[in-house]
Amino acid sequence: QVQLVESGGGLVQPGGSLRLSCAASGTIFSVNAMGWYRQAPGKQRDLVASITRGGTTVYADSVKGRFTISRDNGKNTVALQMNDLKPEDTAVYYCNKIPPYYSTLLRRIYWGQGTQVTVSS
Repeated sequence: QVQLVESGGGLVQPGGSLRLSCAASGTIFSVNAMGWYRQAPGKQRDLVASITRGGTTVYADSVKGRFTISRDNGKNTVALQMNDLKPEDTAVYYCNKIPPYYSTLLRRIYWGQGTQVTVSS
């Protein structure tokens, strides 16, 4: 069964921290690079961080130095530690493989429910 379950979002003040977690089914996680994407209201969904199975990471310029992505290959999980959060980080955050998983059953890219991150004072 294909599954992505994100958790850990919430409301935080500017400068605060959150840790997001994602549990992925083996079909998606396995040998693939994994990433965290985010979508703010009215904007497209963008990739903000990625990690290969071997641990090589890449970050968008907007989050470099503040976010850290990690994965546990034994548990099929990927995490995103977010520090020094800013209002512009407000978005729904999703995890998925790189590139995102295409479901032949659904005939579209499969996404989990995402987790809302709101940064506001």
